[in-house]
Amino acid sequence: MRTDQPVPHRPEGPASAPEIVGSDPAGFPWSVFHDRHPLLFRQLRDALPYPPDALRRLAEFEAEAVHGVIGPLEPSAHDRADWDLWSRPYLGLPWTEPPFLWAEVYFYRRLLSATGYFGPGSMRGVDPFAPLKEAELLGPAVDQELAALDRLAGLDQAELSCALLLSSLWGNRADLSFEISADRVDGPPAQESAPGALLVDDRTAVLSHLRDRPPGRVCLIADNAARELLPDLVLLDHLLGSGLAASATLYVKPQPCYVSDATVADTLAALRRLRDAPGAAGRTGARLWQAVVSGRLAVSTHAFFCAPFPFRDMPDDLRAELASATLTLTKGDLNYRRLVEDRHWPATTPFAAVTAAFPGPVAALRTVKSDVVVGLDPATAAALESHPGWRTSGTRAVLQFRP
Repeated sequence: MRTDQPVPHRPEGPASAPEIVGSDPAGFPWSVFHDRHPLLFRQLRDALPYPPDALRRLAEFEAEAVHGVIGPLEPSAHDRADWDLWSRPYLGLPWTEPPFLWAEVYFYRRLLSATGYFGPGSMRGVDPFAPLKEAELLGPAVDQELAALDRLAGLDQAELSCALLLSSLWGNRADLSFEISADRVDGPPAQESAPGALLVDDRTAVLSHLRDRPPGRVCLIADNAARELLPDLVLLDHLLGSGLAASATLYVKPQPCYVSDATVADTLAALRRLRDAPGAAGRTGARLWQAVVSGRLAVSTHAFFCAPFPFRDMPDDLRAELASATLTLTKGDLNYRRLVEDRHWPATTPFAAVTAAFPGPVAALRTVKSDVVVGLDPATAAALESHPGWRTSGTRAVLQFRP
């Protein structure tokens, strides 16, 4: 998927900023490896009845990930050749020294090996995060959110488009990995309606872009399953039904990745949850079900979505797919980090400049849960400096567009 050859498709942009790493004990990445991950191991052991060999591997990997140095994949791993190449500069280093994006993706790949996901035993193909995702999808909060769709019947098309874009955006707060150890001590707005919570709001430009041209294909690169994926699906149904899109492609992960990242299995579960709901939600689910059957809505994936690289390094086949889209919506924090690159950009760095390598019009719908952010106006960026921790609290968001 990636070779030693230089990666093409890198138009000129702003001068590069330092990559975000985890070596600062006061920094967010350090807390992920030393605070969040130990809690995650505990949750995984409680979630499924792992056999003794899997429990042993989990304990060994926990010791390595929290206190040790980076080791290789097991020799029998199907993707060992790729990861040998990708991890060559980092093997033997503490987990907090490589680029944070790379280290997180590799951590979750190693975690799958530890649980036996790729092995020959009884846990082969078992999503270690499935119990967490299933509990959220079947929870009472989802019932309330689906019932709220009945109250949208009186909105005109423009109002409905805006409402569903914002619903998809703020749905990104439903992130199980974030909830494991979320620390909301900085006191900023806790509700999406609070003044200043939405730092950049390009929804009018996004909708104008769709209205001003013949309906084409809209792509949505999903982030989380369950509560977040539901409003994403509702948004796609609206785009298809309103004529803003002739077809749509939903991209999900090919295998479990971060704690709540959506896979094909998670998408099918979300479609069933919608279809089986009463009222407007059930009607939406029935339309989406038929859209998949007819081919108007495709559920797709690609190995690159589980590779530790920014979108500028995507392979040519995926690049061609996205280049043909009228618009690509990227959801969530991880996709944002891959879109703009996980670097210490000044917050006022233009969004268009750092997304120039993305193949086609793109909009990012993201609640801010990690350090990187771009595209803020100077006044907003300056005002936020009085709120330590605002970049990682999950209480602010951006909806950014580059035609």
